[in-house]
Amino acid sequence: MELVAAAKTRNAEEVNAAVAAGIHAIGYNYIQEAERMRPLVGGTVPWHMIGHLQRNKVKKAVELFDMIETIDSERLALEVDKQSAAVGKVMPVLIEINSGKESNKSGVLPENAIGLICRIHHLSHLTIVGLMTMGPRFGNPKYARPYYRITKRIFDEIRQVELPGVEMRYLSMGMSNSYQIAIAEGANVIHIGTALFGESRKK
Repeated sequence: MELVAAAKTRNAEEVNAAVAAGIHAIGYNYIQEAERMRPLVGGTVPWHMIGHLQRNKVKKAVELFDMIETIDSERLALEVDKQSAAVGKVMPVLIEINSGKESNKSGVLPENAIGLICRIHHLSHLTIVGLMTMGPRFGNPKYARPYYRITKRIFDEIRQVELPGVEMRYLSMGMSNSYQIAIAEGANVIHIGTALFGESRKK
């Protein structure tokens, strides 16, 4: 199980304390915040991009992060491949699944996930290493279970296909209020913010 500290709005002292306590990775939603924090925290653990990534921010994301968890289109994957090639890097990526089919959220629809992976798995400067989903947010985390199950089913289907350049190693799903349900449904990467740092402060 890998714990990614969702560090949005947290100061360097808090993030460094989490690293010292043994968290496995640092996750940021926004390029600007990660760019500001990287010199203050450093790279003793991997940095994950866990928020929506715009194509015009990919160059900076490739410089800052060790994994991008939010690939949801062929165009974005192509840009990550291009920018990674420019710096001689092979970027591990997760495919983000919009498991709740929410119009206001990023992510590829479940029924389109395998098609997307089939179109991009040949890219030489990114490696698909798993899936990620946020899922709809509920006050009661038990309602998230069906969406985690959808993502796990896709994960298993892709693993069985055995596409070159695809390693279904990571299933990233679950946050502070739902990580126990996510783990029960197969997650091996969780994003924890509130349960680790306390209530989030406004930026």
